[in-house]
Amino acid sequence: VGRRVLSVDVRERRLRRPIADDFARRLAGRTIGGVARRAKYVLLDVGDGLNWVVHLGMSGRFCVGDPPADLPHVHVLVELEGGVRLYFRDPRRFGLMMLSAGEADLGVLGVEPLGGEFSAELLWELSRKHKRVTVKTLLMDGRLIVGVGNIYADEALHHAGIRPGRRSAKLTRAETVRLAEAVRLVLERAIASRGSSLLDYRDADGNAGEFQGMLHVYERDGEPCRTCTTPIRRHVIGGRGTFYCPRCQR
Repeated sequence: VGRRVLSVDVRERRLRRPIADDFARRLAGRTIGGVARRAKYVLLDVGDGLNWVVHLGMSGRFCVGDPPADLPHVHVLVELEGGVRLYFRDPRRFGLMMLSAGEADLGVLGVEPLGGEFSAELLWELSRKHKRVTVKTLLMDGRLIVGVGNIYADEALHHAGIRPGRRSAKLTRAETVRLAEAVRLVLERAIASRGSSLLDYRDADGNAGEFQGMLHVYERDGEPCRTCTTPIRRHVIGGRGTFYCPRCQR
């Protein structure tokens, strides 16, 4: 924050949404006034009502420092004053980078699970409006609740004792209280542990997360539940691998 953008080198525009032809010209010379987040978007305030928006997609990294000379898939390189460099690497090119004047550019976004609008009452209301979807699908619908990914949905549902494949209509008020608390708890623990590095995820300094060592169900099919020793099961919900304990979760 406070550093001016000296230069922007766009090496590959073909991301999930192509980087605009004038992106580098419009960003160069601007000063970063603040950094925030909305859903899974990083928002860097660059003045005049504009945000420099970055989304990591499935495999993206937005790192501080110089990329190694032989590192492939470095699509954007930004030089800031004071000798600081940022680089964006995304092998699958599912991420995005753009300048945005409003949240409308980000699509329809639900409430933040760590914000004041998220509550057991909200979960109860959503479960009444979307009765036919599974509880896991409800949690992961970014138009309703943002930022609850596959790992954290499974972990929160295990913590709350709720099977991911149950229909939302069958949630009780008591279960929505447990689930709201579980979502917050799991996300806060994951953030404190710098995320989950199951494959190639690294933070902005290139360090692996540690939350994968605390997982109770995710990608542990066939292994004993850490609570009751019953083997963890796996099935697919909404095209995503889903893990749960058949005894602890009902």
